[in-house]
Amino acid sequence: MGSECGPGGSQSRAVWCAHSEGWTTLHTNCDQAERPENQRNCFHVCDWHKDLYDWQLGAWNQCVPVSMRSTGALQRPAICTRGEEGIQTREVGCVQKADGVPAEDAAICEYFEPKPRLEQACLIPCPRDCVVSQFTPWTSCSKTCGMGLQNRVRFVLAPPLFGGSACPNLTEFQTCQPGPCIGPESLYSLRVGSWGPCSVPLPRTARQAPTLTHGKDNKERVKERVRERVRARGRVKDPETKELIKNKRNRNRQNRQGGKFWDLQVGYQTREVSCVHRSGNTDALSLCSRESLPVTYQACVLAKDCEVSDWTDWSPCSKDCYELNGPTGERTRTRRVHQFPVGEGEECPELEEKEPCTPQGEGVPPCIAYNWKTTEWTECRVDMLLSQQDRRRGNLTGLCGGGVQNHEVYCVQATSADPASSALNSKEGNLTKLHNYTAIYGSMAAPVYLYLFSRLFRPGFKLRKRRIVNEPTGGTGSCPHLVEAIPCDEPSCYDWLQVKLDECIPDNERECGPGTQIPQVQCVNSDGEYVDRQLCRDAILPMPVICEVPCPKDCVLSPWTTWSLCSHTCSGKNTEGRQMRARSVLAYSAGEGGVQCPNSSALQEVRSCNDHPCTVYHWQTGPWGQCIEDTSVPSANSTGARAGVGGGDSSCSVGMQTRKVICVRVNVGQVPPKKCPESIRPETVRPCLLPCKRDCFVTPYSDWSACPAICKAGGNTKRKQNRKRIIIQLPANGGQDCPEVLAQERDCEVPSVCLGYRWKTHKWRRCQLVPWSVRQDSPGAVETCGPGLQARAVSCRKQDGGQADMGACLKFASSMPSLTQPCQLPCQDDCQLTTWSKFSSCTQDCVGVKTRKRMLVGKSKKQDQCKNNQVYPLSEIQYCPCNKYNAQPVGNWSDCILPEGGRVEGQLGMKVQGDIKECGQGYRYQAMVCYDQDNRLVETSRCNSHGYIEEACIIPCPSDCKLSEWSNWSRCSKSCGSGVKVRSKWLREKPYNGGRPCPKLDHVNQVYEVVPCLSDCGQYVWVAEPWSVWKVSNVDLKENCGEGVQTRKVRCMQNTIDGPSDPVEDYLCDPEEMPLGARDRQLPCPEDCVLSDWGAWSRCSLPCNKISTRERTAYPIRQPGEGKLCPNTTETAPCSLNHNCYHYSYNITDWSTCQLSERAVCGSGMKTRMLDCVRSDSKSVDLKFCEELGLDRKWQMNASCVVECPLNCQLSDWSPWSECTQTCGLAGKLWRRRTVLQVPQGDGRPCPPQREQWKPCPVRPCYQWRYSSWSKCKSEGARCGEGLRFRNVSCFVSDGSGHGEGSLVDDELCGNLEPSVDGDKQITLEEPCTSPCPGDCYLTDWTVWSPCQLSCVSGDDLGFGSVQVRSRAVLAQDPENLLQCPEQEWEARPCTEGQCYEYKWMTGAWRSSSRLVWCQRSDGLNVTGGCPMMAQPLADRSCDPECKKARSFCTEAGVCGCDEGYTEVMTSDGLLDQCTVIPVLEIPTAGDNRADVKTIRAVSPTQPSNSLPGRAGRTWFLQPFGPDGKLKTWVYGVAAGAFVLLVFIVSMTFLACKKPKKPQRRQMYNNRLKPLTLAYDGDADM
Repeated sequence: MGSECGPGGSQSRAVWCAHSEGWTTLHTNCDQAERPENQRNCFHVCDWHKDLYDWQLGAWNQCVPVSMRSTGALQRPAICTRGEEGIQTREVGCVQKADGVPAEDAAICEYFEPKPRLEQACLIPCPRDCVVSQFTPWTSCSKTCGMGLQNRVRFVLAPPLFGGSACPNLTEFQTCQPGPCIGPESLYSLRVGSWGPCSVPLPRTARQAPTLTHGKDNKERVKERVRERVRARGRVKDPETKELIKNKRNRNRQNRQGGKFWDLQVGYQTREVSCVHRSGNTDALSLCSRESLPVTYQACVLAKDCEVSDWTDWSPCSKDCYELNGPTGERTRTRRVHQFPVGEGEECPELEEKEPCTPQGEGVPPCIAYNWKTTEWTECRVDMLLSQQDRRRGNLTGLCGGGVQNHEVYCVQATSADPASSALNSKEGNLTKLHNYTAIYGSMAAPVYLYLFSRLFRPGFKLRKRRIVNEPTGGTGSCPHLVEAIPCDEPSCYDWLQVKLDECIPDNERECGPGTQIPQVQCVNSDGEYVDRQLCRDAILPMPVICEVPCPKDCVLSPWTTWSLCSHTCSGKNTEGRQMRARSVLAYSAGEGGVQCPNSSALQEVRSCNDHPCTVYHWQTGPWGQCIEDTSVPSANSTGARAGVGGGDSSCSVGMQTRKVICVRVNVGQVPPKKCPESIRPETVRPCLLPCKRDCFVTPYSDWSACPAICKAGGNTKRKQNRKRIIIQLPANGGQDCPEVLAQERDCEVPSVCLGYRWKTHKWRRCQLVPWSVRQDSPGAVETCGPGLQARAVSCRKQDGGQADMGACLKFASSMPSLTQPCQLPCQDDCQLTTWSKFSSCTQDCVGVKTRKRMLVGKSKKQDQCKNNQVYPLSEIQYCPCNKYNAQPVGNWSDCILPEGGRVEGQLGMKVQGDIKECGQGYRYQAMVCYDQDNRLVETSRCNSHGYIEEACIIPCPSDCKLSEWSNWSRCSKSCGSGVKVRSKWLREKPYNGGRPCPKLDHVNQVYEVVPCLSDCGQYVWVAEPWSVWKVSNVDLKENCGEGVQTRKVRCMQNTIDGPSDPVEDYLCDPEEMPLGARDRQLPCPEDCVLSDWGAWSRCSLPCNKISTRERTAYPIRQPGEGKLCPNTTETAPCSLNHNCYHYSYNITDWSTCQLSERAVCGSGMKTRMLDCVRSDSKSVDLKFCEELGLDRKWQMNASCVVECPLNCQLSDWSPWSECTQTCGLAGKLWRRRTVLQVPQGDGRPCPPQREQWKPCPVRPCYQWRYSSWSKCKSEGARCGEGLRFRNVSCFVSDGSGHGEGSLVDDELCGNLEPSVDGDKQITLEEPCTSPCPGDCYLTDWTVWSPCQLSCVSGDDLGFGSVQVRSRAVLAQDPENLLQCPEQEWEARPCTEGQCYEYKWMTGAWRSSSRLVWCQRSDGLNVTGGCPMMAQPLADRSCDPECKKARSFCTEAGVCGCDEGYTEVMTSDGLLDQCTVIPVLEIPTAGDNRADVKTIRAVSPTQPSNSLPGRAGRTWFLQPFGPDGKLKTWVYGVAAGAFVLLVFIVSMTFLACKKPKKPQRRQMYNNRLKPLTLAYDGDADM
């Protein structure tokens, strides 16, 4: 068998031989060679194998169509809709976790986890063709004369997916010829190339090497004169002047472009100019006849990459203490910029780097730890849990049960041992605790008491006791008294109890006649318990009872019945206890020599009982008083002792409690104590523990809160900081009171100042020209003037003007200003002007003008051509705008907002539950917007508005569900055994506005509470009166015997402790146990044997079976005479289950709902369940039947439970209003929020749904910089080639909604905005571009990305993601160069939040034999591609031969038909011969249904037909003639039907006009006698 776990085990199974029909046969009948194995090796799996083995899952294979896996040939659908269903497979194996080696048996893994699936369904999506838009309109002709090209393009909307068709051509061309060219056509174009790299000018010595010697001499002389002037200046100036010049030179050196961070070096760059033939070939420049060539040089800045220093050392860790599992710190390192990027140089890398860190080392102190602490719980309050309808109970002093307590939560340093001395470090929280307070009054159900009677020998009291069967929720102290006493005259402790009487023994040893019965007795004590017989030696033994044994001829009487229960428990003036017993005549005497039967009065006996007076006494106790100091014990109460915060009261000394104990007479009141037994008097004094005096304890003040770190411009607003302390122990028992001040506030010492950085720009340097050596060969060039480049320095400054590191501005300031700009050195004849000044301000709207000016500078002031104001105006004038403003409301009304300050603080800083103002009058707001006369948004102050409309509003207050009080408990549903009792509440008022909800109500708006109950099976009993005298029938007058009948009354009565009392309804008693009310039997004759009544049947032995029997016996009361015998005295009967034999078992009910004390709302309660004895026929019986069998009673009948207290939701205060969600526009909102501090519990009031409120922000115009559209690409000085395109940036105002482009406004309104467009701070106003030359073929710019599109079918996403696409089409200008065109391009990318688009075919109306058919996307866009080609409708239809007859046309079926109102006349070979006008029967109808009979419309029902003008509805055309001119078959059918209808009408007319015959009298008579019978067919109307 192997080891206990692992391999080596074996499995076996049974193997047998079976017939094909299924029955088992001998092994020899089966082929032994084919016998399966009945044993195999196995792997015995143990629980610890789970850690060694696991399933290994392979990757899913490619999705394979189901049609390829199927054995049968499944035909694939012609049109793919959702895709093709497929299956993916994967490999799954059980392997060892350690090395992945396959396990010995896959059953090892299956033992712990089912084997993962090997296959899964998948979807092979349908191919998606490329979808393109419609063509744009044709472009203008590429040439103004001669042969040119026109283009139209389309763009890609969706790429081809999953093997769909590729994208078609995006461009279509067509030739155009505007007109013949006048003169020869221009074949050449001047083209400029791109600017080359920026180069450094050659040194002057290198440039002057090939020049003439006399030029060198002249220049040397000039230099010498310059040096002489410099030396002369140096000799003149004094030392102070020299120092000033030196300092100025140093400052200039710092600010020049070659300073610390910029090494600006101005160079030049050139470009190539060429002449291009329209075929694309480059030819000689002379072929392009132009007056002047474009400039081939320009100044530039040499590109330099950014250079940075090495990294600095890591800074110290921001965390300076050690914490094992706490958050880490952070350290940084930086590097500085040595050289900023210049020109197109590489940008600077990151200048700062951060990484997490943890301080380490021996000297690192541990971090300060913090712990949560709580104050002590406040007093338990029950009234806070009462709902609105229970508020009247708030005045009751006896409220008990579950309540609510609060405490504060605060944070302290863990290093502090005493919370009272630790620092408060965080804001306190507010928690609520459910406290289960012990119930004082009330019980779960009325206790059941058992009464026991006894006698006390001294001091002369009879006691009766009862015990608690069901403990109440409040403990035994809430139960009434358990012992009652009555005085007695003859006290005794022990007495004889008569158990039974022996048989009657005749005197003198005779067989019949008078005799005596000896009583059987037992000694009992005062509690009714059997004791030793010796204890009753002083008691009087009962006397023997006289009896008589009847002789054969005597009258026979039955034995006396037992004495009935006493009618009263005591005797008084109006009450007297009575008992009764009876007997009946069993046989009459013979008349001669026999004893005669007594009269009827002698058949009953009555005696007195319970003759003691009705004076019952008991001890009654009051509640325990307060614990007071016991003067007999030394006091140890201290004033400041405190064991711990929140730990409960500490005891300091022993005191005492007293209570009042009085003797009470039932139904009378207090009586002297001697009336009650002193031996059972309860105690009146008990010791108790006195509580200590408790002083108030508060925490120390917390640290001052930090001053706000956020700064505002100006920084003059005083900020506040505060600190607080918390009460952690309230004073009690006369302790020291709490301080009044719990919070302090002060101003921040240092006002917050915003630290900011800005760029400072310095003066532009001198304009530097391209070296003369480069431009001297250009026509018109002048050495000292022309275009150039100038540079400036930029430095970093703080907001206060102080120097700052350049890295700070790179990190915090806006984008760096430009370092260079193009400039123009004016030539001698050029006019020089200053820039325009700003426009002067308007003093008043609609009146006056505003002006701006500029001035001539330098020599331009004296030049006449510069004084021409038409060419060079020196001033501009604009009229002041006429501004008119209009205010109007915008947006929705805000939430209704209550005024601030709705919370009330309780005493000593403790928050009172439920005191937040949640309803009442508030205000709601609507924003106001201001527009000018051009409908442009302006500041609301222009309209003299503060920005809001305010309106009063009401927040309705919540109203709780109101129910009635509980009704009384109903009677138990069963009179025997376990049942239920019910009580209910009904709805008085529904909750609204978020009030406390109702419990679940039934259809009549009631809520029920059902608890199990157990009814004593003996509480209702059948009481039978004595049998009546025999009524003899078939009387033997001589013998007075024969058949007789006895009767008696049987009533159902309520059984009490004193016996059956009042009669009740019979249904309350068990009908199966009802005694017989009448009996008949043979009345014995004289000398016959007389037997007693049958005794009770003996019990059947358990378990019940048919073999066992039961029996009953009778005994002879009168012996028979001579010659006669007594009948059988024993009778047996078989035991039958559920007939006379029963099994018994305990039945336990379900738990009841949790029951509380009467004055409790929630908290601890008791739930119960009942145990009853159930017979095998499901009938509940008395518990004694199960108890006698000794069945196990293992169930607990009572259990404690908790009813959740109805805690209302508690919310925090409203947070401060947030910043506006938008800095400008119409849709900005201010929000404030609150959080849930206490979630509702039980039936508590739910949280209001509104936990956040908003109101509109004041409307502010949205100003933003926006680009204009790009200009056309312009190649300066040439027709085509590389050039520039430009755009402007202007200030626009909008309402922030995103709808519309906004309105153009003055740039001054955007002056406070950082220069940026759509978030991009890099403003680009020009960019290089390429202008195509005539004849070039090129690609368009990329289109914008298409909308994000999902792969969907019928609006359902197939889960393949979203995609968007863009494309570039080809544009051509010359038919001869089409072969040189590049390929069109498109590219796709994944995206998110795509849309589902559907495509369907659309058709137009038929026009002759054709119509338009196109594909349309679900958003209404006409496209090409996307629609299934298999479902494309026909666009053309043709008939053979053609339909040339008048009024004929070709139908969709390819058959010639006639227009509406004409019928087809066909030839013998089925061709249309002519279209003939048909007689028309016009039947106007309101619908569109067509009723053409036997026309071509029936062949082609989709043929469109236009209604005649003015005709309201359709017209039905009845065509009786066929194509051959003969009547159609339906005409004969209609004629036959009309004939039959005519005959029917004539017959009915004849019958109606015929006189009826007179009825015969016999028939009338018969009709008159015939009763009226109504046959009811089930219709409710009868």
